[in-house]
Amino acid sequence: MKDNANPQPFLVFGAPRIEQAEIDEVTAVLHSGWLGTGPRVAQFESDFARYKGVSREHVAAVNSCTAALHLSLVAAGVGPGDEVITTPLTFCATVNSIIHAGATPVLADIDVDSMNISPREIERRITPRTRAIVPVHFAGRPCAMDEIMVLARSHGITVIEDCAHAIEAEYKGRPIGTIGDFGCFSFYVTKNIVTGEGGMTLCADQDTAARVRRLALHGMSKDAWKRFDSTGYQHYEVVEAGFKYNMMDLQAAIGLHQLGRIEPYWLRRRDIWKQYQEAFRDLPLGLPDEPEADTRHALHLYTLRVDQRRCGVERDAFLNAMTALKIGVGVHYRSLTSYAFYRDRFAWRSEDCPNATLVGDETLSIPLSAKLDEGEIARIIDAVRSIVS
Repeated sequence: MKDNANPQPFLVFGAPRIEQAEIDEVTAVLHSGWLGTGPRVAQFESDFARYKGVSREHVAAVNSCTAALHLSLVAAGVGPGDEVITTPLTFCATVNSIIHAGATPVLADIDVDSMNISPREIERRITPRTRAIVPVHFAGRPCAMDEIMVLARSHGITVIEDCAHAIEAEYKGRPIGTIGDFGCFSFYVTKNIVTGEGGMTLCADQDTAARVRRLALHGMSKDAWKRFDSTGYQHYEVVEAGFKYNMMDLQAAIGLHQLGRIEPYWLRRRDIWKQYQEAFRDLPLGLPDEPEADTRHALHLYTLRVDQRRCGVERDAFLNAMTALKIGVGVHYRSLTSYAFYRDRFAWRSEDCPNATLVGDETLSIPLSAKLDEGEIARIIDAVRSIVS
């Protein structure tokens, strides 16, 4: 899309890098006649398990990270009367999953520098009703999992890692998502690897993963692939009331090839991240901290903090200026305490989470996709510098 005033194309925020292999695989699925949950989903689960260094029986592919979070909470036995602690600086899906499980979300404020949930704040909010903790590895930066796990184990609390941003991340040599009792991943269109819509649940034991897989397809004992394959029809049982959360082969067809290129895509984003860090070092902007020692940052988001007193421009004006320059931007995230629904339902106040409120009012994200070429990166850098100047 071009206009006469600015002939350059609009840079879509988070546009995925799709290559010919994915296109060919999707075409093959369409020709096969099998579009739903089938052999490609099974292969994607196996490949993902291998990437994470776990057994195939410990993972379950679903249609979103939101579904993965909800199913993990249900499988953990979280329900009415329970409390679940999470961060206020996250997408609404994190707390909505808790609400849909019938539990009450409790917010623990973030550390300003890492933007991750603070273990000290978690400890302050643990009560006899606390059943689970959902740490979110914000922007791909691992949370302080040693401290969180000590707290959880000492109180008998389940840990469900929200790894939507963090598929490649590692914490002290351990892959993110394998440290808690559950790990929940996203393959949404803006994520590091994509299936369009899609997610994965990683469970600490295979019996729980089997239940998650069953819950994801109505609570049935056999999925359609097993019922309708060439070996003959097989009846199924409904063993509990489940959900419609299964992944399709159409989605997995994309993910199979995306997962195969996860490392070069990460290396490309690391190069872009470094270019941004160097290009903005002299500007009066808040830049993301470098990754902590003994961790691997998944580099999902590159965030800038815009303090109007230092920059001379307010964050939302910055967003509008970037858009006017035909560069897509995002806000990750406003504090959940700023939304009317949650304020009305839970009486949350911004002053309860001052760090998340501050960061949520100042933060914006600029493109960090492996699809970006050098000319596009230069455009983004020039735009940021021109607005601040």
